[in-house]
Amino acid sequence: MNKGIRFFEIGEQIEQYFLIKSSTKGIASNGKPFLTLILQDKTGEIEAKLWDATEEDELRYTDQTIIKIQGDVQSFRGKQQLRVRKIRPLMEQEQIPIDYFIERAPLEIEEMQSKINEYIFEMTNPNIQRITRYLLKKFETKFYEYPAATKNHHEFYSGLAFHVVSMLDIAKSLVSLYPQLNKDLLYAGIILHDLGKVIELSGPVSASYTLEGTLLGHITIIVEEIGKAAEQLEIEGEEVVVLQHMVLAHHGKAEWGSPKPPMIREAEVLHFIDNLDAKITMINRALDKTKPGEFSERVFALDNRSFYKPSFQD
Repeated sequence: MNKGIRFFEIGEQIEQYFLIKSSTKGIASNGKPFLTLILQDKTGEIEAKLWDATEEDELRYTDQTIIKIQGDVQSFRGKQQLRVRKIRPLMEQEQIPIDYFIERAPLEIEEMQSKINEYIFEMTNPNIQRITRYLLKKFETKFYEYPAATKNHHEFYSGLAFHVVSMLDIAKSLVSLYPQLNKDLLYAGIILHDLGKVIELSGPVSASYTLEGTLLGHITIIVEEIGKAAEQLEIEGEEVVVLQHMVLAHHGKAEWGSPKPPMIREAEVLHFIDNLDAKITMINRALDKTKPGEFSERVFALDNRSFYKPSFQD
């Protein structure tokens, strides 16, 4: 197979297979329709424009379709874009394994399961531990397969679980520095904060938003699930409300999607850990395809900034 998207360089000519992650119709300034294709392989994704798209093209080049493209890698507004010269669907006689197109977490599912179970085992508050274990068990299969988002950070197979594992490891270090932190509450908040994504998103590959995801969102979804779990387990009291607040507040501010700002110490820490892990992941992905001594492509979710990779880094 050819080299992956992450390693494309401006000016390079390519001819290879991709999976269409999403296909969106637009109308150009000349009144003609075009398709914006987000293409992916196991190393990353790139945008491509298919100009003068026909109705047949719209039906042919849909989400989760494997295609072959000849094109040129260009720069557009600080990001790589693929200029399409030739495009066609995968032919029946062509055997391309689907794993070639699916980016996966750098840890195996079994390893992530083991680590998360260890953190749950460390909890000493029985109510918090039981609710956390119950909900993780309820959504276990999807939790270890789904991405953490549709774009920007951890948008790959098993990305949700990997995001949680990374956050738990950060939290463990912070608990050792600040022993006043309630580790049970912080660990549980981390495990549960994005668990609603398994209902908000459509699946582990080429995820889109479900009806529940669009109308309710993952925060509302898991807050309700915490209440249901407490009722099922016959748990009452402050722990339930505090756990729900951890989820409600983890985006930090109303303009960032939080129904409530953090009003508990551990909720504030959860927000910062979540933000830190997401931002470092986005920066790392941009720098992975940047040569030492050069600036990365612009990262839209980080104020459209470019990041410099010092020449002494390899």
